[in-house]
Order: sequence, then structure tokens, then C-alpha cells
Amino acid sequence: MSPTGRRSSPELAQVVERNIQALIQHRREQEGSRSGQERVADAITRFTGTMRFVYIHLVFFGGWVLVNLGVFPGIPAFDGSFVIMASLASVEAIFLSTFVLISQNRMATLADTRADLDLQMGLLAEHEITRLITLVAAMAEQMNVAAANNPELAELSQDVAPEKVIQKMEAHERATGGQPER
Repeated sequence: MSPTGRRSSPELAQVVERNIQALIQHRREQEGSRSGQERVADAITRFTGTMRFVYIHLVFFGGWVLVNLGVFPGIPAFDGSFVIMASLASVEAIFLSTFVLISQNRMATLADTRADLDLQMGLLAEHEITRLITLVAAMAEQMNVAAANNPELAELSQDVAPEKVIQKMEAHERATGGQPER
């Protein structure tokens, strides 16, 4: 029994466990289906987002600057104007930003897929709740329960048309110029 006095539902735990396993399996399949190029881009993006990457750059470019400023008298300066360093840093920035964009595009595609799943699940839940409201309202009416006469029940027992909600949201955005109301 739970602290509320209700029996805990072992089915819920099994359903949750099954859903978790299904999501993990799907994620593994998604990871396994990435191309070699996507794997490389993700690995580079993961590495460049670490402090190790920052430290390596700090040592590399810091050493470059110190050598070319003549701090180490035994090592001759080779880039006194730092043009080569600036060129290397620029080329590196171009490549790194490209790798990051590749990874972000892939993640955006995955996020869109998950959002579509969330929408489908929400619409299914809304449809099921609508049917339950209709059934419970009919039962309440049969049993002469006063709440069965609530005018909201008729509205709540109607399915929501997602395309109409989207049209209403878009019309509202156009009317307000895309700015949230205050």
C-alpha cells in the first residue's frame, strides 16, 4: 500500500519499465544508424565542448604567443606578427562551427521527431479523455447527478481539431506581431 492508503499498481511499474526500455532501444537504434560522417562530427563536437579542449588551446596558443614575443630566448620567433596564428585560428573556427552545425542539425531532427511523438501522444490522450468525459456524463445523466447538467461538459466532450488550434495560434501571432501578451 502507498502512503495515501491506495494499493500501488504493479502494472504501472511494468508499463513505465517497458516504456523506458523501448525509449532506450530506440535511442540506441538512432545512434547506430548515424553515418560515419555524423559520428565524426558528433565526436569532434563533444570534444570541443570540454575543458580539455580549452586547456589544449590555452597551452598551444599561449606557447605560440610567448615564443613569438621572445620570452624564451633559445627559441626563435617564427610568427612575429601573429598572422599565421590568426589564419590557423580562423580556419579552425570555420571547421569547428561546421561540425557543431552538423551535430545541431541532427539533434534538431531528433527533437522534431520527439516533438511529433509528444504531439501524437497528447492528441491520443485528449481523444481518450474526451471519450471518458462523454461516457461519465452519460452515466451521470442516467443516475440523475446534478453535475451532468454542467454546460462545460458539452464543450469538453468535443474532440479538439489540431489544425484549428494551429490556425487560431497563427492568427493570434499575426494579430499581436508575434509578441506575447502582457
